[in-house]
Amino acid sequence: MNISVQKLLAKMEEELNQARASHKEESLRERVYSIKILCELILEEKQTGRDVQPATAPIQQATTAQVFQPAAFQPAVQQPIFQQPASLTQPKKLELDDEANGDSLFDF
Repeated sequence: MNISVQKLLAKMEEELNQARASHKEESLRERVYSIKILCELILEEKQTGRDVQPATAPIQQATTAQVFQPAAFQPAVQQPIFQQPASLTQPKKLELDDEANGDSLFDF
């Protein structure tokens, strides 16, 4: 699945707006943690440099953050798209020499 940086930034803005509107500290912390995860995803993908492709049709949204930003800080028109791994590898089974005859706890 390809996710553009623009979509990640839009999601971060949504989370930020919800964090500002939250009245409980727990809800605020959850929103801030979500923003942190999205930031780490962008930074991790840029460091590894894997599967980075330019976006074919970036979505431009007029938000309050973009209205007050100088032109030098505006995002580029083309944003890279990050591809998530198609499948996750299964963890390796732990080999034990306890003479069990199956994977279940109830197998004797």
